[in-house]
Amino acid sequence: MKCESDIFAVRPFSKRNGLTLSVGGGVSLLLGLSLLLVYPGLFAAGLLLFSLGAVGLLLGLAKLYEPETSMELTPSGLNYYHRRGSVFVAWDNIHRVDVPRLTQGMELIELPYVGIKLKRLNPVLDNISPRLATGLLTEQRPLLMTAATQDEDLQSLEHYLGAEFTPLLVEGDRYRGVLAMFGHRCQTLNAHLGYHLYIPKDSLDRDSAEFVRLLRQRIAAFSPAAPGKP
Repeated sequence: MKCESDIFAVRPFSKRNGLTLSVGGGVSLLLGLSLLLVYPGLFAAGLLLFSLGAVGLLLGLAKLYEPETSMELTPSGLNYYHRRGSVFVAWDNIHRVDVPRLTQGMELIELPYVGIKLKRLNPVLDNISPRLATGLLTEQRPLLMTAATQDEDLQSLEHYLGAEFTPLLVEGDRYRGVLAMFGHRCQTLNAHLGYHLYIPKDSLDRDSAEFVRLLRQRIAAFSPAAPGKP
């Protein structure tokens, strides 16, 4: 980051080795197929190469399909990019950021996310696309199950899922459909895990704790309440 006014692009860990996996997987796939067709006596080796190649190729293509930049930190806020779309979160709408933690027995466990607690949910619901909201709802099911188990009552999971299908009223604005479902999910996760939004660890370009420090620096520098701001 050259100066505070620059846009800082985050290129995620998940993009690394995508081309290598794709090429290596494709070569292994073809080699395994050749062994299966030309040398039936090497069936086991051919099947192994074919299987490993197929897995490697699929993983590599999935990595390549992900956006080159997972986030942009701008003077006005954070742009989060996903293969299904993007969403913007203004710095002055962030109450706090941290690595979510929960207690299991006597242990304090860190979740593989960076959590964002919002001041207001409406601005996010107003600019997120239904396609991205649907994708995040699917990806966040493990988080919802984690939130439900915090109550030590798995039946509460059914209650949360049922509530997501009802309209949502937030500060006088009514949301329906996928946006209402996503809003309910944000509220549930905030109530049980402490944050509305969750950035997966593999979307980062550094350690989670270091990324949290970076976000806090940006919030302090660019929020209207920061020293030197009008």
